[in-house]
Amino acid sequence: MARYVALGVFVLLVVFLGIGLTLDPREVPSPLIGKPAPAFSLPTVADPSQQLGSQDFQGRVSLLNVWASWCVSCREEHPLLVDLARQKGSVAIFGLNYKDARADAQRWLAALGNPYAASAFDEDGRVGIEWGVYGVPETFIIDRRGVIRHKHIGPITPKAWEKTLLPLILQLEAEPARS
Repeated sequence: MARYVALGVFVLLVVFLGIGLTLDPREVPSPLIGKPAPAFSLPTVADPSQQLGSQDFQGRVSLLNVWASWCVSCREEHPLLVDLARQKGSVAIFGLNYKDARADAQRWLAALGNPYAASAFDEDGRVGIEWGVYGVPETFIIDRRGVIRHKHIGPITPKAWEKTLLPLILQLEAEPARS
């Protein structure tokens, strides 16, 4: 009898493992989707006397990219962000520099280009935690009302941009502005 119980437990574990292996780890649902972006106000990377906050997302579709100078995957996606920022009429791209040193972040942007309209400096990572960030890079799409509509985990690739992010941005930009 004990053999059958052990065999049954083993079969169940194999089934759950098999199901788990078919899931995409980049598709972790965020409890913030459909909810207002968490309120914050932080100094910018470029100038500690300037602030960037959730109020800056109001009235336009925005992309918030969480990044760090020490992040290898951030370096991978950065040229795409720079290209997107150069395109006329592109979505507003903001940054959240996560658990970094300001001087390192400034050097990184100076060397690789700065795609951000502004980038908030989240030295201790508290704002990132409020946004549900557990690694970098992560990117959020925020609608005109300041509501988070999508979370992309990992570097943005041209495929992810074309198939997921851009269509959503275009859809949100086409929605009538609400007062």
